[in-house]
Amino acid sequence: MDAPVREQLIASNEKFRELAQAHSSYSQRLDSLLSKKYLSEEEKIEEVRLKKLKLRVKDEMELFQHQVHQMT
Repeated sequence: MDAPVREQLIASNEKFRELAQAHSSYSQRLDSLLSKKYLSEEEKIEEVRLKKLKLRVKDEMELFQHQVHQMT
């Protein structure tokens, strides 16, 4: 994703800002899990869930950026 466009969207669009915050939150939690030497079964399930959520939000952000780009 083009960083200047991303930053502009974060600053100017509430929906995009919410998506970016969710992506960051999922990423931080995932990093926290992956820093552990061993994961419990629940943590392994959470890891998979977080990866899927993070990817979904990233896809939404890229679609949003593409739509904005088409309008300009």
